[in-house]
Amino acid sequence: MKTNPLKVALVHDWLTGMRGGEKVLEILCERYPQADLFTLLHNTGTVSETITNRKITTSFIDNLPGKGKRYRYYLPLFPTAIELLDFKGYDLIISTSHCVAKGVRTPPDALHISYMHTPMRYVWDMYEEYFGADRIGWLQRKIIPFFANYLRQWDVTSANRVDYFIANSHHVARRIQKYYRRDATVIYPPVDTASFPVSKDSKDYYLIISALVPYKKVDLAVRVFNQLEKPLYIVGSGPEKEKLEAHAGKHIRFFDWVSDQELQEFGQNCKALIFPGEEDFGIVPVEAQSCGKPVIAYRKGGAMETIIGFDGKNEGRCTGVFFDAQSEASLAQAVAQFEELSWNADFIHSHAAKFGSDRFRQEIDRFINEKVNSYFDNRK
Repeated sequence: MKTNPLKVALVHDWLTGMRGGEKVLEILCERYPQADLFTLLHNTGTVSETITNRKITTSFIDNLPGKGKRYRYYLPLFPTAIELLDFKGYDLIISTSHCVAKGVRTPPDALHISYMHTPMRYVWDMYEEYFGADRIGWLQRKIIPFFANYLRQWDVTSANRVDYFIANSHHVARRIQKYYRRDATVIYPPVDTASFPVSKDSKDYYLIISALVPYKKVDLAVRVFNQLEKPLYIVGSGPEKEKLEAHAGKHIRFFDWVSDQELQEFGQNCKALIFPGEEDFGIVPVEAQSCGKPVIAYRKGGAMETIIGFDGKNEGRCTGVFFDAQSEASLAQAVAQFEELSWNADFIHSHAAKFGSDRFRQEIDRFINEKVNSYFDNRK
């Protein structure tokens, strides 16, 4: 192995909030306290001190107008911006990517490991969700396909710059294989299950915790709970909020993003979490299960890896109910099935513990150490 200490660089798409990707980055920052951090842009005060207490290099995107909230409008510029970042002198580059971070240009002797939350969803499997005819105007519909084609080509080509891929779920690993023709090792992301202790008390409401954007399918839940006339609490914000509020009946309440303690209380007191969208992994369902609460989820994506669905015979040994179609009838039927079953909060909580942060630390350490030792031993 290399005898001198490795010079390490961490790369992240952007620093605009503490979501699942930033939780992964935070643990990498703990593991490599001397590492420099590279990112497209940094909105000050939006991420933890563990992340910000280091040298952070940003791209030219950080100096463009409106980057605080409208940075995604600069999507066609992201490949150029990430490629202009300079990694000369670094031995180990670890990128955490759901957009372009995995596409950095690295020195020929450096080892690049990329933790992938998803291939660039804007131009692959969720292109219609972001840029469908009902989402954008006439002029955008004429222009965006050209940018999208360029971004797809760049995304595939830049995958060759990665030495080893890690995927945050088998669902994502399959897409990495489909789009990049590359294998990926699955290491589930860290979930702070210790902050979501089990609760055996429930109030009368169902719960959604989500960014209010189209692909999350919160509108489906609103329509169903309008029909059922059952209480639904929706915690989150986003461009769809005003429209959702306009269509919501009196049984549906909206809350902006709340503190961690309030979030825990929402989870501990709900009857069940409603999870109507398709996610790459889905941290919120694991947090809800850590509270001992079942999840009513769409049967697709990462939810199938984190939830034990009711199969007709495992009552008391399952952690949720799946519905097969993103339709009102299918979700309403799942809610009715949920209400007929009895649930074991302790079993649900113990299942969620398998996705805890300590497990992630052990697995990511083992993987990186193995690859670093092998790579630099072979270069002697």
